[in-house]
Amino acid sequence: MPLVTTTEMFKKAYNGGYAIGAFNVNNMEIVQGITEAAKELEAPLILQVSKGARAYANHTYLMKLVEAAVIETGLPICLHLDHGDSFELCKSCIDGGFTSVMIDASSKPFAENIEITKKVVEYAHDHGVVVEAELGTLAGIEDEVQVSAEDSSYTHPEEVEEFVSKTGCDSLAIAIGTSHGAYKFKPGTKPQLRFDVLDEVVKRLPGFPIVLHGSSSVPQEFVEKINKFGGNMPGAIGVPEDQLRQAARSAVCKINIDSDLRLAMTATIREYFAEHPGDFDPRQYLKPARQAIKEMVAHKIVDVLGCDHKAF
Repeated sequence: MPLVTTTEMFKKAYNGGYAIGAFNVNNMEIVQGITEAAKELEAPLILQVSKGARAYANHTYLMKLVEAAVIETGLPICLHLDHGDSFELCKSCIDGGFTSVMIDASSKPFAENIEITKKVVEYAHDHGVVVEAELGTLAGIEDEVQVSAEDSSYTHPEEVEEFVSKTGCDSLAIAIGTSHGAYKFKPGTKPQLRFDVLDEVVKRLPGFPIVLHGSSSVPQEFVEKINKFGGNMPGAIGVPEDQLRQAARSAVCKINIDSDLRLAMTATIREYFAEHPGDFDPRQYLKPARQAIKEMVAHKIVDVLGCDHKAF
């Protein structure tokens, strides 16, 4: 099975009341952990690569890792560019075999966002590739994406119809209270997604797939484990998983997950070194790290996304 676009995935997800997990990848163990979980649970899958991950791992190496995952799992897998910040980057990924790209011009004025997004859409559609765009800006840090809380903004529902109509984008990332990175909300607060904004967007774009970024839940157990073995992370509060599941039952067809995987991997490696200080074999400490990612992804697929056994 070749790499696929998200078109059929999103149709099924929208009608079925579940979401597809979009998991960020940048090395072999992360790809393996994600895809092994998805294979066992027969879940459709989006593997996404940021600009920074592509620079770190090299486009060709990433392509071959994802191609290997398709061969090994037989799953419908989409390869997606996360937070493409220019037409040139999106074009390079399209030309290089990605089946989906995100153009993020959400920091630009509305008219400029439309202009940039439309240019990417036209090129992508000419090459059989789908495009995700964004309205509204999320606070937080993820690779090159850095937005302060003061500069973040919720999506304005009254803009979505014009934006989608004029750009021709295939899915839309909106800002309803999620946040990039591990440090999401003040201690003692309970994050609350703006379902009123989501509901209004759904009314204006019936049947259209919506995307949530910054949706990791940041398990406290991994923060505590990192700190136990030499780290210095403050407490982190993630997006409550029950709210993400509620969003998945609505029009949210794609939920991005990255920080959870990083925390699971890093905490497991720190624990391994604490228990085996003399070991220097990467296979020994990356094996349990890969297993931690697999278990995390399996939990997300079943308990948050609801996309287990939806691949075929």
